[in-house]
Amino acid sequence: MSILVDSHCHLDFPDFESERDAVVDRAVAAGVGCMVTICTRVRRFDAIRAIAEAYDPVFCSVGTHPHNADEELDISSRELVALSDHPKVVAIGEAGLDYHYDNAPRDAQATGLRRHIEAARETGLPLVIHARSADADMSEILREESGKGAFPFVLHCFSSGRALAETGVELGGYVSFSGILTFKNSEELRQIAADLPADRLLVETDAPYLAPVPHRGRRNEPSFVVNTAKVLAETRGVPVEDIHTQTSENFFRLFAKASSSDNRLVAES
Repeated sequence: MSILVDSHCHLDFPDFESERDAVVDRAVAAGVGCMVTICTRVRRFDAIRAIAEAYDPVFCSVGTHPHNADEELDISSRELVALSDHPKVVAIGEAGLDYHYDNAPRDAQATGLRRHIEAARETGLPLVIHARSADADMSEILREESGKGAFPFVLHCFSSGRALAETGVELGGYVSFSGILTFKNSEELRQIAADLPADRLLVETDAPYLAPVPHRGRRNEPSFVVNTAKVLAETRGVPVEDIHTQTSENFFRLFAKASSSDNRLVAES
């Protein structure tokens, strides 16, 4: 069976501190051959990088979550580029816009997003985009910035409307689905997932959050990405093996630095 990739998790969060080894082992045993642990604060990057260095199948990103945008406005795109030079850093972000919680001023979120876009454009590494309740502004920024020069990106943990998904694909981006796809009330999201081009789909956990059915209500972990892949396969009417293969191929095309790494776990048979 081909490997499956958890393109977005947070292994540095306290939820995993006491059993991180076991969590990674369970993921590998479930066929998850690659995981990306995502940075939410650049000032915590050293700890995130250390986790990626400790496990062969784990990679990481560098960036500032929109919730924390106003805390790190002093961090330039140049600094992001410099930190991304590490062999285990395969992405920029996550950055974006979150108007649901508005934990940071919206202008700070937009400023941070544009700096991360600049770093993604310069490095060629994919930008991991967080977008929640901000579809119109996100589409506008993506179109405006794409007009200045293309950059690779993924709309992670997608739960927005069809228009943003279609805009992302039109601009060359990818769309990643989390456990939300498996929730009973996510029929509209499943309809979007059914219609997107197969070569633009990714799956993720966003662990420790959003555990998929049948684990909903529990702490999420990378091994559970198999449940999201199963529902994505059912949604698109294809064998689950096809989803494993397609989303992994998509991941290594977008996160090309992970594909070229000697550290990637090869778990295909």
